[in-house]
Amino acid sequence: MNGTSRALALAAAMLLLGAAGALAQAAPPVETPQADKPVNEAPPPYEPQLLRLSEVMGALAYLRDLCGARDGDAFRAKMAALLDVEAKTDARKERLAGAFNRGFEGYALTYRICTPAAHEVIARFLDEAAHISKDLANRYGG
Repeated sequence: MNGTSRALALAAAMLLLGAAGALAQAAPPVETPQADKPVNEAPPPYEPQLLRLSEVMGALAYLRDLCGARDGDAFRAKMAALLDVEAKTDARKERLAGAFNRGFEGYALTYRICTPAAHEVIARFLDEAAHISKDLANRYGG
């Protein structure tokens, strides 16, 4: 399985398994020697979807903890796993991590307590993440 297929399969598995996820069961990423990493890599065609998925995971990391699910660390770990597989350059890592941080910080500014609206946002983001993951796996998973 190539790196793209592995990344998409990882993204799909992480979010389809639900909020608690089973990241600990995922295989560790294969380390690539520094000399083999591309310096100026063009973003893949699925970059917009990965950026959105990263932003949604950031929002979920904040909101799920705020509303008592206590699984924000699981979303941080999922994001770290996505970065391990997908971030072949520092610029790409910054874009993906930046999207996660925007999602987290945007909702941290908006929500100080858990509300019914926060629960609705969580439900919608879980659905959106599952949809993005399925779409990525179906289109690019090989």
